[in-house]
Amino acid sequence: MNKKIAVCPGSFDPVTLGHLDIIERASELFDEVIVAVSINSQKAYSFTAEERMEMIKSVSKHLPNVTVDKCDGLLAEYCKDKGAVAIVKGLRAVTDFEYEFQQALANKKLYEKADTIFLTTRAENMYLSSSVVKEIASYGGDISEFVPSDVLEIINNRIAK
Repeated sequence: MNKKIAVCPGSFDPVTLGHLDIIERASELFDEVIVAVSINSQKAYSFTAEERMEMIKSVSKHLPNVTVDKCDGLLAEYCKDKGAVAIVKGLRAVTDFEYEFQQALANKKLYEKADTIFLTTRAENMYLSSSVVKEIASYGGDISEFVPSDVLEIINNRIAK
C-alpha cells in the first residue's frame, strides 16, 4: 500500500489555532502530513523560517504523522519531490476561495498527481489570521485565545510593544 502524503503549506508567521486545527484535521485524513513553511524573499516576516518551523514542531508534537519542513520554491515541485497526493489548504471565507482556487489550478497543471483539498475553518477561527494576531499583539492585546499556548510567550516577546 502506498503511503498517502499531504503537504500543508503556508507562511505560519506566526502559527495560530486556526492553522493547528487544519493540521490536526489533515493528520486524520492522511498517512503523513508535511507542514511546509514557505519562504518568499519578497515578503517581510516577523519570524525566520527556522523559528516558524520550531513553533510548528512544538505545537504539533502530539501528531506522530506530522513533520515540518521548509519550501523555498514552487509548491508543485516540492509536492512532486515528496511524492504528495494532496495539498491541504484552510479556507476562512469566500474571499480566500478565489485566490486558493487559482493556485489549485496552477498547481494541478504543474503537478497533476496532487489534488488540492480545501478544509473549511471552524466558525470560531473564521476571522483569525497571522496578520490579525500580529496586529493585536503589537498593541499589547491578549492573543492567548488565538495562538497555541506553547508559542504564546515567543510571539508576545517578538511582537508586543
